[in-house]
Amino acid sequence: MATIAEVEVQVSQECRTEPRSAFANRFKRISWLLSDTTLTKKAYLNAIAAALDYGGRLVVGFILNPLLVRGLGDYGYGSWQLLGRLISYIAPASGRPTQTLKWTIACQQADSDWEAKRRQVGSALGVWLLFLPLLAILGLAVVWFVPTWLKAPSGMSQVVRIAAALLVAEMMLGNLADVPRSVLEGENLGYKRMGLSACMVGLGGGLMALAVYFKTGLIGVAAANLATTLLTGVFFLQVVRACVVWFGVIMPSYQEIRRFLALSGWFLGWRIVFQLMTASDVVMLGILKSVKLVTTYTLTKYVPEAAVSLVAIVVFGITPGLAGIVGSGDLKKAVQLRSEIMSLTWLILTVVGTTTLLWNQSFIQLWVGKTYDAGLSSVLLILVMTMQFVLIRNDGSIIDITLDLRWKVLLGALSVVLSIALAAFLIRYTKSGIAGLCLGFIAGRLLLTVTYPLLVGRRLGISAISQFWASLRPLLVTSSLLSSVFIANRFLNPASWMGLVVGVATTVLLISPVAFYFGLPPQYRRRLLQRLVALHVPA
Repeated sequence: MATIAEVEVQVSQECRTEPRSAFANRFKRISWLLSDTTLTKKAYLNAIAAALDYGGRLVVGFILNPLLVRGLGDYGYGSWQLLGRLISYIAPASGRPTQTLKWTIACQQADSDWEAKRRQVGSALGVWLLFLPLLAILGLAVVWFVPTWLKAPSGMSQVVRIAAALLVAEMMLGNLADVPRSVLEGENLGYKRMGLSACMVGLGGGLMALAVYFKTGLIGVAAANLATTLLTGVFFLQVVRACVVWFGVIMPSYQEIRRFLALSGWFLGWRIVFQLMTASDVVMLGILKSVKLVTTYTLTKYVPEAAVSLVAIVVFGITPGLAGIVGSGDLKKAVQLRSEIMSLTWLILTVVGTTTLLWNQSFIQLWVGKTYDAGLSSVLLILVMTMQFVLIRNDGSIIDITLDLRWKVLLGALSVVLSIALAAFLIRYTKSGIAGLCLGFIAGRLLLTVTYPLLVGRRLGISAISQFWASLRPLLVTSSLLSSVFIANRFLNPASWMGLVVGVATTVLLISPVAFYFGLPPQYRRRLLQRLVALHVPA
């Protein structure tokens, strides 16, 4: 590390080589970009932090997945994917205290009662302890029956059980480790971990790669996953201690725990719904078709899911700021911010979705081989299913900050039942595999595509008619761009990674202005541009 004298020499040299005013302006620009003086700035920094974390996971997944496929084999890799989904089914039994803590703190950002916030942390820990026995019982049941569910061959039953046990332990401790992260994000300070948490993702990927290298199989990979969760929890504890002055724990009263538990119950219900929404696809394919088809499906949807899910990650980084606005009662500003979030979401989904559909088959062939390519039609259906879900999650997050989750959970549960029933029927009786799965889930989620915007509109005072007309133009543009891919795809087949990178960059540059000018009305374009101007450094 440079000494103070060395820094002074370096600064004096820079000042001599350029005009003083230019140097000052450059320093001012850097300081402004990293400042958090406004809500827009905090949203911008949170979005960058979330994007860095997600980008780290994408890079790690890009490198790690081929290693896992080769190191674990088709059955082992498919089993790893299924184990993750099966364990996630019992995750809601934790009571979801960290999610409740995050949104409760988010709605109380302006509150100076530090003792009340510390009691909220105490309530979260109390709910975690209360649900821990139930989580352990369900985890033991999964560990015992999982070899049967996965149709484990002889000699693999014990391995699968131990791996499942490690994942159950990771899930139980993960809820405790998430308490500091929830406080940090609830205070709209998620950007404080910028870059460092992405390094933790890289560390976790390195541990899993070592497990594969030393041929420790499923058990080693699961153990690496557990170690990463513990290290990440310790990291966030240090960050929140440094950045949140009030952070601590005070024993809450019985009434406070009861209120917290009631709210956690709805978050728990939503978590069950969410897990069924996100994990049922792999489980259904594995049970109704084959584990090998799971491998093809998860590899084919890797880029579509990763690319469009980035939008959701960024939006979640922005939402705590919106929670503070809704909590203060400024509904007019909340409506404007919601429209900006949805416009930006649509724009990114359309550009990234079109680009992904055009180049995903080439990516799969270069990445893991043509054998794992499910076809252009399947990629389109996976994209539509994922894009639909991202938009649903946007409005679902806005419903969360109102702390009124009843109808969100009930409608979500009904949608899950419809989705699973339709997908199971199409897979089993029409032999349609991946296509049937996607069509069933898209049809079942249409209920939420319609009702969640209505719930948000009722809370924020937005009419259903205005929402319908606002969505019609973007929908037509997205449909046109995705349809055009089926024509362009015939002429594109890059033989190298360099050709793929150039093709992707060119597509993004061409599609972005088309989507922006043809898909968004003038007032929405102005709002997005005004947000960009708000980030500009004054000369």
